Amino acid sequence: MVLAFLYLPIVLIVVFSFNQSTQNVVWEGFTWRWYGQVWRDAPLMTALWNSVVIATATTLIASVLGTIAGWLLYRYRFPAAKLVQGLIFFPMVVPEIIMGVSLLLLFSLLHVELGFTTVIIAHVTFCFPFVMIAVGARLQGLDPSLEEAAMDLGATPLWAFVKVILPYLLPAIVAGALMAFTLSIDEFVVTYFTYSAASITLPVKIYGMIKPGLDPSINALSTLLIAATVVLVLAADAVRRLSGAPVQV
Repeated sequence: MVLAFLYLPIVLIVVFSFNQSTQNVVWEGFTWRWYGQVWRDAPLMTALWNSVVIATATTLIASVLGTIAGWLLYRYRFPAAKLVQGLIFFPMVVPEIIMGVSLLLLFSLLHVELGFTTVIIAHVTFCFPFVMIAVGARLQGLDPSLEEAAMDLGATPLWAFVKVILPYLLPAIVAGALMAFTLSIDEFVVTYFTYSAASITLPVKIYGMIKPGLDPSINALSTLLIAATVVLVLAADAVRRLSGAPVQV
C-alpha cells in the first residue's frame, strides 16, 4: 500500500501523457501529440537547455571540490577535521527553503546579480558533499602502500595521486558526479530564490506553467524527466557497485 501510494501518481502521469484529451481525468485515446508539443515549445526548450548547462557546470565543479575535500580529509589528520566534515555535510540536511533564502540574502549583500552564476554556486553548495561521501567511502578501502610504492619508484606525491589514487577513485567520482547532475537538474526550491529570467530552469518553468491550470504537455515533459532521472540514478548505482572492485596496478 505504501509503494502504491508513492508510485501511483507517477504511473498516472506517464499514462495520461499519452491521452488525447486535454482533461487529465478523462481518457479519450492514445496519442503522441503532447510529446511533439513539448519539443515545439521554444521557451520550454530554452529552460531545458539552461537546466542542462547549469547541471553540467555544477557537476564538474562539485566533482573537483568533492574529490579534493574527500582526499584531504582522508590524507591529513588535524584537530578540526570532524568539525569541517560536519560543516560540509550541513547543506545536505538544512531545509532547502532556508538555504535558498540565506543564499539570496548573501548575494544581495554582496551585490551579485542573479543569473547562471548564482544558480550554479547554489547548486554546487549542496551537490559537492554527495561526491565527497562517495569518494570518502571509496578511500576507506584504499591500501596506503599503493601511494608509498609509487613514491618509492620515483613518483612525486602529486604524480602518485594522479597515476595511482585518481584511477582508484574514478568509479566513486563518476557515481558522485551522476548523483550531483541528477540533484541539480531536478532542483526547484533553491533555484527559485537564485535564478533570473535569463537563467530560468526547467523545474521553475514547469511550476510557472501549472499555475493557470494543468497542461497535458506537462505530463509528457514530466514523463521525460522521470525517465532521465531513473536512467541517471541506475547509472550512478551501477558505477557505485563497481567501486568495490580491486584496483588494477
